[in-house]
Amino acid sequence: MPLEAQDAVYVALELALAALSVTGNVLVCAAVGTSSALQTPTNYFLVSLAAADVAVGLFAIPFAVTISLGFCTDFHSCLFLACFVLVLTQSSIFSLLAVAVDRYLAVRVPLRYKSLVTGARARGVIAALWVLAFGIGLTPFLGWNDRKIATNCTEPGDAATNVSCCLIRCLFENVVPMSYMVYFNFFGCVLPPLLIMLVIYVKIFLVACRQLQRTELMDHSRTVLQREIHAAKSLALIVGIFALCWLPVHTINCASLFQPTWAKVKPKWAINIAILLSHANSAVNPIVYAYRNRDFRYTFHKIISRLDNILLHGQHPTPEEAAGEAGPPLPGSDPLPELGGGFYISPKFKFGHDAGPQSETFAKVGYVTVFLYEVK
Repeated sequence: MPLEAQDAVYVALELALAALSVTGNVLVCAAVGTSSALQTPTNYFLVSLAAADVAVGLFAIPFAVTISLGFCTDFHSCLFLACFVLVLTQSSIFSLLAVAVDRYLAVRVPLRYKSLVTGARARGVIAALWVLAFGIGLTPFLGWNDRKIATNCTEPGDAATNVSCCLIRCLFENVVPMSYMVYFNFFGCVLPPLLIMLVIYVKIFLVACRQLQRTELMDHSRTVLQREIHAAKSLALIVGIFALCWLPVHTINCASLFQPTWAKVKPKWAINIAILLSHANSAVNPIVYAYRNRDFRYTFHKIISRLDNILLHGQHPTPEEAAGEAGPPLPGSDPLPELGGGFYISPKFKFGHDAGPQSETFAKVGYVTVFLYEVK
C-alpha cells in the first residue's frame, strides 16, 4: 500500500474512533447523570473512565492525526501534548482499579459495603486519582525527556541565544524517552495495576462461588450474589479489553528500548495499528455497558429516543415524561427512583412499582426484599 493511501486510511479510522469515543462516552455520562438508578459509587468510577475516554476523542486522537501529518512545533508544546495522553491513560487505569476494589468490597463485605463506599467517598477517590494521574503523566516535565536529542533549530546559530526558535517534528518518541515509557510508565504504573486487578477479580469469583455453594443462603441473597458475579464479569471484560488494546503499544516500546536496531526500521503500519488499538479502547466501553447491563441499555434507549423526538420531530418531553426518564430501579436501590410512582409506608418499609420494559414490584423491610416480576 502506498504511503499516502496508508496515511489516508489511518486518518479516516482515527476520526471514526474519535466520533465513536466522544458520542458513546458522553452518552455514558448522560445516562448516569439522568438516571438515579445508575448513580452508584461503581458508576461514578465508570464516569471518570468515560471522561478520560471523551478527552481521548477530543484531544489525544486529533493530536495523533496531526503528528502523523508532520506537525512541527517547539519542544515543550510537543512534550505537553505527549504527556497529556499519558495522563489520560493513567487516569483510565486508576479508574479501572478503583472499580475492581469497589466490586471486591461489594462481594467480600456486603453488609458493610454501603457504609464503606459512599458517593462522597467515591468522588473524593476519583479526585485523588486524577491528581495522581497528572503527577505521573507530567513527570517528563521534571527533566526525564529527550530535549537535548530532539532539539533541532531552524537556524543552528540561534540555539544558544534563542531556544524558542527551535522546532521539532512532534513525534512521541522525539520528546519522551523509551526508558521512561518502559521502566516508569509500563513496568511501574501500568503493569502493576493490571496484575492487581487480575488478582482482585480472581478473588471476587472465588469468594462469590464459595458463598453460592452455601446451602443456607436465602433465594434473594443468592440472586444478589449472582448479580454481583455478572457485574464483575462485565467489569473484568472491560479490564481485559483495556489490556489487549494497550499491550501492543507497550510491546513496541519495549522492543524499541531493548532492540535499538529494530527501533530504526520498525514498520510504520505496525505503529499505526498499535495506536489505533489503543484509541479503539475508548470507543469500546459504552458498547460493553449496553450489551451487559440492563439499566445502562434501558437508559441509553430513553436518551436516544428523547433526542430523536427533539431533533427529528421537534417533540419535547412533557414534565411527566421527563420525570419518568430516570430508568428502571436497581433491586433494593435506596432512595426509591420515581418511576411510574412509588410511596413510603414507613422509614423502614417501602413499596414501589416500575413501569419500565420489565414491570417490577418490590417491597423492602430492613434487609429483606421481595421482588415480583411481570414480564410484558
